[in-house]
Amino acid sequence: LLTAHGNSDEIDEPIKELFADVDFAGKYNLMSLNSINWSRIMVQIPHYFYAYFQCAPSLDTTPLPVVEIVVPTGGGGNITAGCIAQKMGLPIRLVTVVNSNDIIHRTVQHGDFSLAECVKTTLASAMDIQEPYNVERILWLLSGSDSCLIKTLMDQFSISKRLKLPEDLHRKLSETLGSCSASDEDIVGAMRRCWEENQYLLCPHSAVAAHYHYSQPHRACLHPKFSCFSFLSSIPRCCLAPASAAKFQDAVLRANLVPQIPPEITALTVMETRSTPLEWGRDWAQELRGRIEAVAQQW
Repeated sequence: LLTAHGNSDEIDEPIKELFADVDFAGKYNLMSLNSINWSRIMVQIPHYFYAYFQCAPSLDTTPLPVVEIVVPTGGGGNITAGCIAQKMGLPIRLVTVVNSNDIIHRTVQHGDFSLAECVKTTLASAMDIQEPYNVERILWLLSGSDSCLIKTLMDQFSISKRLKLPEDLHRKLSETLGSCSASDEDIVGAMRRCWEENQYLLCPHSAVAAHYHYSQPHRACLHPKFSCFSFLSSIPRCCLAPASAAKFQDAVLRANLVPQIPPEITALTVMETRSTPLEWGRDWAQELRGRIEAVAQQW
């Protein structure tokens, strides 16, 4: 187990570098649990069908009713799965919601896929990302699988960290996705309101989606059948809840709420922590290569 002191973008870079080395990745059978791995996205696609069948008011009408699904977004893997489900014919309206690291929101609204000055630390820490690598997959999907175009655009972004989407591609993106961003104040406000109205404790990432809902002129409620937090309005709306509030006690306290900590989580706090640090300023990709090669030799 390795630990690194850095933001999500800085940690993702060496991982992407190793996966880009096809020979190395194949030799050591590398895999990733996050959405760099295409398998992660494939597994998430059925979630949208499940959500749709739970929230659609009827399956006996033609055409089928639309369900809006609101997706907390960091690296963009989950919303990519939603785009694919939509492309497969599922009648869903997608909304991608981000925290103050709002590059995806700016891309959807203005076609501005450009880095901000820095990654902002927020209560929704897993979404503190400025280079959402799955945007490349979404753009490829919307471009009609135009690999040459997308490679040209992403090469430009890789060099300058700034990209203005072509007008036609931006139009397709904004037709496919709605978007919203939420500040930390918005997050704690949504957590507090959800608890007061429903006695449901949201994690800060789920609260980003709830903030979008509360900003819409519709009534909020808990879906009677759906296990994750969802909302109903004139068009059924499901807000995906990606994590447990038990993992984010600081955010719960910030919202003036009482953490609900399962005993299994409490037990972890007294267990020994064992990891090898990746020191700041060193070549993390090279260190990872060395660790992987050393482990392989042991087997």
